Amino acid sequence: MLDQFKGLFSNDIGVDLGTANSLVYVRDRGIVLREPSVVAMEAGTKGVLAVGEEARRMLGRTPSSIVAIRPMKDGVIADIEITEAMLRKFIQKVHYRKLISPRIVVAVPSGITGVEKRAVKDAASHAGGREVYLIEQPMASAIGCGLPVVEPAGNMIVDIGGGTCEIAVISLSGIVVAKSLRVGGDQFDETIVAQLKRAHNLMIGERTAEEIKFRIGSAHAMDEELNMDVKGRDMNSGLPRTLSVNSVEIREALREPLEKILSSIRDTLDQCPPELSSDLIDRGIVVAGGGALLRGIDRLIMEETELPVHVADSPLTAVAEGTGRVLQEMHILKRITSSGQS
Repeated sequence: MLDQFKGLFSNDIGVDLGTANSLVYVRDRGIVLREPSVVAMEAGTKGVLAVGEEARRMLGRTPSSIVAIRPMKDGVIADIEITEAMLRKFIQKVHYRKLISPRIVVAVPSGITGVEKRAVKDAASHAGGREVYLIEQPMASAIGCGLPVVEPAGNMIVDIGGGTCEIAVISLSGIVVAKSLRVGGDQFDETIVAQLKRAHNLMIGERTAEEIKFRIGSAHAMDEELNMDVKGRDMNSGLPRTLSVNSVEIREALREPLEKILSSIRDTLDQCPPELSSDLIDRGIVVAGGGALLRGIDRLIMEETELPVHVADSPLTAVAEGTGRVLQEMHILKRITSSGQS
């Protein structure tokens, strides 16, 4: 009989509220939702028609009466009302028919302001959270990657998400030095769009740019370069056109945002205390987030820093897994999230 009632009570929830994708972790169940951070709305109103994957399919393909938008920009809330509606829909999908509202842990960029932190907490609270805690993304990512963050030793994480890149050195459950820059997968896509527009007078959308990045994008020279046909609109004639693009050109286009990431990694290492720096010689750097899937990103960082570089086993889910592991260890929740409260 008791088992019949357990499911009616609250399950604590961890949320990776990302610029590109949102993941929801439910305590004792793992990651139960992974959907794009997109909302489709009626134009001129706040009426939500669809969220997640259903809304993403509408991006760039909607009639004038429907607007498909991404309410998160550069890792923070650009529209709090729409973000709240999106978060409520996600929580309802995983937390239906419960008698008690959940505790929610939300991962946020380490560099956001107090106002931005308050916006995240308000959105999660209004979406149904009984208690809301914030944890900095690099800490969540490091925990999700299985790094021993509680030990008195240096652990370095580079998490390249859709809107931000979080770089941090962590020791004794705290962030010793960190950099948060608003460069990520979205900026990679934008540079690809700009390159094809500038060099070939071909206009493409963000979904096409993302496909190019996945299929032939790279951060380091490859043994065998790749090619693909890209379909878009010719800017001169206005007609559809197909263009053959190679990985060398795309890599050159990605050089600028990648250099910004490398520069921040160098700055973080430069500010790292000597004792922790010595730990990194053996432990190296762990790369997570969607950007970790870019071909050769580990080789590029390794050549730049002369340190061992490891790509996380599951880079896309590291942050969400980290929020979940914190939920499993409730006695350390407040200690780890204290720096994220405002």
